[in-house]
Amino acid sequence: MPSSRVTDAAPLRIALFTGNYNHIEDGVSRTLGRLVGYLEDQGHTVLVIGPTMDNAPMDQPGAFVEAPSVSFPARPEYRLATGFPRALRAQVQAFGPDLVHVASPDILGHRALTWAKKQDLPVVSTYHTHFPSYLGYWGPRWLEPLAWAVGRRFYGRFDEVYVPTPTLLEEIRANGIDTTLRLWPRGIDLDRFSPSHRSGDWRQSHGFEAGDVVIAFVSRLVKEKGLDVFVEVIRRLLLSGAPVRALVVGDGPERASLEEALPGAVFTGHLGGVELATAYASSDVFLFPSETETFGNVTLEAMASGLAVVGADAAGTASLIDDEQTGLLCPPRDADAFLDAAQRVVHDAALRQRLGAAAVEAASRYDWPDVLAQMESNYRRVVAQHA
Repeated sequence: MPSSRVTDAAPLRIALFTGNYNHIEDGVSRTLGRLVGYLEDQGHTVLVIGPTMDNAPMDQPGAFVEAPSVSFPARPEYRLATGFPRALRAQVQAFGPDLVHVASPDILGHRALTWAKKQDLPVVSTYHTHFPSYLGYWGPRWLEPLAWAVGRRFYGRFDEVYVPTPTLLEEIRANGIDTTLRLWPRGIDLDRFSPSHRSGDWRQSHGFEAGDVVIAFVSRLVKEKGLDVFVEVIRRLLLSGAPVRALVVGDGPERASLEEALPGAVFTGHLGGVELATAYASSDVFLFPSETETFGNVTLEAMASGLAVVGADAAGTASLIDDEQTGLLCPPRDADAFLDAAQRVVHDAALRQRLGAAAVEAASRYDWPDVLAQMESNYRRVVAQHA
């Protein structure tokens, strides 16, 4: 059970279980890494438990313990944790957590939750991946009731679950996940992502001409990000004679097929740091048809960079974008609607400027220090209530 030494001011010992922390750079791993770094800066101790790989590409904060795993069959770049064996349980037990945070509903997450309950530890979760929305890309849609049933069984056992947007929170609640749901949005580094990073030299070095309207896509290159809609919109814009060029930032299993489908696009691969900030700010439009976002980190980065965003009217993006004010929203998978919206911002520079300026103002409300301090307060509240 939680240590009797825990007080409102005492540092906490937190065990964080996650399906991805350092072997794939995506919104989940970046968010959790930032959270762990913040917690350690505040004097807390965090032990991260999850799958990994040799020469993992991300150097993340916190002590890390590897869980046994195998390559995920449909996505070999991901690792699937296969369990929570006795030796690993002993390591976590010796660490002596005051609170357990489970970030992934995988095998490791289920078993860690059961273990924490048996130890009478407070246990919380963050909702990072909206699996029902993946059906249609990675399975038939008729499986959605089963996905929600699994979600109810898993998330209903936590003391609290933290959901990134109001829209998603209401959808989860409407589908019967009966526990304490609280909002915990993601943040943005406002010094890093800014229109001030726009660079004519960068555009020129990547082959863009002065009159080009650069339409960016920034993400892992995987089917569920709406790549088919992105390709169709770009192709139809080009066929209409619109002065557009596509910029694709990121990597993933669909890169080769995307390069074949859009031979005139600029592909940069994965970018980070100043390079990524410059790529955003040096674009003109952010076209992001993904309906599977729980929050939409890349959408927020594009907004902070001053881009006119055209996104899917789905849980994550719709909670960030005020339609017609800070961006344009379209029905998910509706290529015609995305084309109409893209044509508007491509041919109307004043509209692009108005949407971009409003997006910068809206993004300023998501400052990381405030967001991370909120999670620290969540932890302390749950530990205190449990004690």
